Amino acid sequence: MAWVLRLLLWFSLATLPDGVHAEGGFDLEQVVDRARQLAAERHVPPAPVPRFLRELDYDAWRNIRFDPEQSLWREDGGPFQVMLVLPGLYYWHPVSLNVVEQGEVRPVPFARGQYLFADRELERRVPSDLGHAGFTLTHPLSGRIGEYNQFLVFAGASYFRAVGRDSHFGLSARGLAVDTGLPRGEQFPAFTTFWLVRPEPGAHSMVVYALLEGEQVTGAYRFDVTPGDPTLIGVQAVLFPRRAIELPGLAPLTSMFFHGRHTPRPRGEWRPQVHDSDGLLMRDADSGEWLWRPLINPEVLTQDFFEVGELSGFGLLQRDREFTSYQDLEAHYHRRPSAWVTPVGRWGAGRVVLTQLPTPDETHDNIVAFWQPASLPEQGEYRFAYTLAIGAGDLARHELGQVRHTLVGDGNRIGGGNVEGALRLLVDFSGPALRQLAPTAAVTGQVTALEGSELVEQFVQYNAPCGCWRLSMLVRPGPSGELAVRAYLRHGDDSLTETWSYRLPPGQRRSGAGH
Repeated sequence: MAWVLRLLLWFSLATLPDGVHAEGGFDLEQVVDRARQLAAERHVPPAPVPRFLRELDYDAWRNIRFDPEQSLWREDGGPFQVMLVLPGLYYWHPVSLNVVEQGEVRPVPFARGQYLFADRELERRVPSDLGHAGFTLTHPLSGRIGEYNQFLVFAGASYFRAVGRDSHFGLSARGLAVDTGLPRGEQFPAFTTFWLVRPEPGAHSMVVYALLEGEQVTGAYRFDVTPGDPTLIGVQAVLFPRRAIELPGLAPLTSMFFHGRHTPRPRGEWRPQVHDSDGLLMRDADSGEWLWRPLINPEVLTQDFFEVGELSGFGLLQRDREFTSYQDLEAHYHRRPSAWVTPVGRWGAGRVVLTQLPTPDETHDNIVAFWQPASLPEQGEYRFAYTLAIGAGDLARHELGQVRHTLVGDGNRIGGGNVEGALRLLVDFSGPALRQLAPTAAVTGQVTALEGSELVEQFVQYNAPCGCWRLSMLVRPGPSGELAVRAYLRHGDDSLTETWSYRLPPGQRRSGAGH
């Protein structure tokens, strides 16, 4: 695939010998030196912007737009342009923006005239030295001559969002997660300084450097950005912990899940599904197992830890790409991107962490997934690198059967009567390994009930309408009220599918739709 070739190209660039730099005098090590110096000093939080900007509502902030005629690098019609982001709403402090041209660094100045204000009184109140909250990269992603499309945004803490050619903005990535989901509260280190390396005419990629500052850690980052289908972002990072971090999260992804096929539809909600991602996928290189965990909107915070011997990759995916699954003409959930993290080099043992928080609506990101290394030094430096692919559909394609649908309902809907307290779990699998089988093939389910759950029955049947195979399970939750199951399909001694892993916390509402 084309994006694999680009990944290999990025890897060859990312592993240049020390002292070989493509930016003519400015490189990652200069940012590393600054991060190392800051780690030895007392942390000073960035100064916030005026209160009236922080208290703007969404509509008021959205009515302030950057003037695209003033995009950086617009004058030469090159492959990339830069739009700027005004502080306010979620973006509470400005950042330092710099452009690197032929090794020379120059700051990007702020002027009110760079922005178009619907409210002229608000425009007059904006300080003349306010600064920018971040930036948006544009590129002729659509292929239409003269049209530049927004494809990557850096704004807010260490967040950045990207899309591929055929997707719509949705989930976000971050530079680092710190103590996500812990009772004492999460910390949000922030990118405070950026250096944008101006690409050569005709270039297909560009480089961005960033300095990370936080109460517990500083860091230096290099992003090698290649827009396309999917968009690829090569990440090199060097962290300097100020003290031990209880729950460090590398390569974090943040998304939203309100409701889906296997969860109750909220009262009054007409759309069949509302989510930016429908599942977490990961692969353990040691065992070779592909594992799929459908997302939920929990009633209380839940956190799952998936132990991995050597990580091959993980990501939050939006597998369901059918408009009829969402019926939303404005939000375009069927076009929300998936994201897949591929480590560069060996990351060693650790675990993929999935944190799911309750949300009353679709405006809050409530899903976080990241890699927790087995060990992170309390002091000194920690280096790692990975490639982030962002685009439509299932970016981590494999030959095994994939989970297509998960359905959950009362235990008496199929079979010979009701089983007290049990739930019926239906999982449809499809993919290359299954398509070559005859509908009469002897496919069986390998099902394991966990956490005290009881498997009452299970069977497999060919699902002709979707050309897939359906695993039907009747499962009773354990004494604690928790339901946990792992399952995959087999044909003789051959494993046919990825592993479906499902968990419903005690007290979670499990079936029935609202009205």
